[in-house]
Amino acid sequence: MLARRLQTFAGRRFLVACLHTSIRVHNTQKVIEKFKLADIGEGIAEVEVIRWNVKPNTTVQAFDPLCEVQSDKASVEITSPFDGVVTELLVQEGEVAKVGSNLCLIEVVKEAANGEDANIAEPQNTSSTEKDHQIAESSANSQQEKIAHPSSTPPAPRRKHPMDPTFTPDTNGPKSDRPVLATPSVRNFARQNSVDLSQLAPGSGKGGRIEKRDVEVFLSGVGSAPTAAERSTSSTVDGDTIVELGRTRHSMWKAMEKSLEIPHFGYSTTLDLTSVHHLLPTLNANIPPHFLPASSDPALPLAVSPSSVYAPPSPPEVPLSGKYTRLTYLPFLLKTLAKSMIEWPLFRASITPATSNPSSKPTLSIRPHSDISVALSTPSGLYTPTIQSADTYSMYALSSQLKHLSYLGRQIPSGLTPKEMPKRGGTLTVSNVGAIGAGDFAAPVLVPGGGVAIVALGRAKWVWDVDQGNGSGERRLKLGVSWSADHRVVEGAELAAFVECWRGYVENPERLIADSV
Repeated sequence: MLARRLQTFAGRRFLVACLHTSIRVHNTQKVIEKFKLADIGEGIAEVEVIRWNVKPNTTVQAFDPLCEVQSDKASVEITSPFDGVVTELLVQEGEVAKVGSNLCLIEVVKEAANGEDANIAEPQNTSSTEKDHQIAESSANSQQEKIAHPSSTPPAPRRKHPMDPTFTPDTNGPKSDRPVLATPSVRNFARQNSVDLSQLAPGSGKGGRIEKRDVEVFLSGVGSAPTAAERSTSSTVDGDTIVELGRTRHSMWKAMEKSLEIPHFGYSTTLDLTSVHHLLPTLNANIPPHFLPASSDPALPLAVSPSSVYAPPSPPEVPLSGKYTRLTYLPFLLKTLAKSMIEWPLFRASITPATSNPSSKPTLSIRPHSDISVALSTPSGLYTPTIQSADTYSMYALSSQLKHLSYLGRQIPSGLTPKEMPKRGGTLTVSNVGAIGAGDFAAPVLVPGGGVAIVALGRAKWVWDVDQGNGSGERRLKLGVSWSADHRVVEGAELAAFVECWRGYVENPERLIADSV
């Protein structure tokens, strides 16, 4: 009798364990989650997807990079909010996505509540307890196998954007790697007729999109796809090639149209850089070691160590892209400009964004430091990264910052981030057009949100100045500067006086010694 009771009790425990295991399997289900493009800030309404880091059927974990997007200001990396499997990419590379739109679909495993009717990807089988054990065991084994044997497939090479100046269509490469743009109706029509759309890419539509007539022409032909030369004729008008502007150039287009709302006041003059020119050799001979590139020659030990008693503070970390071997005139001009802005708070001001009250008067926001934007021409277009609190930098640090910004801007796609391109840009912009052309003066354009003034620097040239040398003349190094200011904020006399304040520092660099530059 005792043995029979024990056998009955054991059977009940086994039944409870089986039922408990079965319930756990039934309470999990695969759900398709729509991953939306969140508001990444900085007033950005839409972005362009420039690279996907994943493909369909790729397993991702939370915070894994999904894609890289390019806004009007900078490139941003988007990470996954879920653990799961990417099932579909809804926005392809090169396409524009608006904030709030779906980027991709991710299949995730969730705990299902009783009676929950969600977007279930694969319904669970509720047959027998033995089958449930097999499902759970096979799932666990597959997970262990994925962990034990991670994918060793190297990531696919990055495909260049069609607006990239170095982009060359690969007409001889595998056609499956080429982007295929077509509407769902065209894809369905091609599928019904067993036509591979990759053989027709790029199509005759806008941006290389394949149209229905492309499929019909292919079906009515001898069975071969049209050549690249034949397809390219459809995108020309009277022999002219039609090219769509990229995002950056389109943003510049819109900014230039808005600049017409600003009444400009222009002012031009020349600055004497002769004293700075004679000072540069001394400054270049004493560049701090942490700004210099690493030398292959081992450093000789010092006869007397400055840290024999107590180690001096460590210098700030400098990225490799910020190291250099010689100073130029630009860091000196930025440093003296930042000091002049401290003396003139008007040029540290920005127009306060309008409030919802239409009757309120415009106001100015005076900043405590000199925020200077630098116009940067890059392969992707024109950017204006900002050096915040430029008055707190030394000339050596400004030179390092300029070199680093130039390096980021010349990456394809641009490596500039919201850190270098904040929503609240500089109150004054500097455009060094003399570094490219031999012009002396220009007419810079001020755009809304670009501060209260902009200056274009020409090419420094040696000229004969008859006003020097007690009337006998003297050879001097002169730099042409051209200003444009927002005449709603800055008066003409104020701009002229500010430029004279700047001249006082530029032409007399000895004044900076008192400030321990």
